[in-house]
Amino acid sequence: MPTFFAPLMTTSGRVLLGVYFLLPGLSKITGWEGTVAYMAEHGMVFIPFFLVLTILLQVGGGVALALGYATRPLAFVLAGLTLVISIVLHDFWNLPAGELQTAHEMQNFIKNLAIMAGLLGLAGLGGGPWSLDARRQG
Repeated sequence: MPTFFAPLMTTSGRVLLGVYFLLPGLSKITGWEGTVAYMAEHGMVFIPFFLVLTILLQVGGGVALALGYATRPLAFVLAGLTLVISIVLHDFWNLPAGELQTAHEMQNFIKNLAIMAGLLGLAGLGGGPWSLDARRQG
């Protein structure tokens, strides 16, 4: 593979993962009430605290990840956030079998496994040569 494509693929993946967190984080701000209700349906505790924390991590982390700033630790933290969200809010195993909502939550859970895989790859490999991390290392 030509050397141009490796940085292009790393950057593209990193930016897409950043956008994946940024947009839902912003939608949690504009859809606060709906998000609170969804979290309550799933038995979440201390909802205002965890919702603000999630918004900060998703919006701030999404922007930083897209730019390639503190990529390794941030990707690891976002993978952890995604794991917690998956277990608490996409708990398809607690829903009645065969219902549409159960299938939807299972799909979200499995999708989040793929997101975590991408994040763990970034945590291990870093943001690539076209990142703020690479510029800081000079």
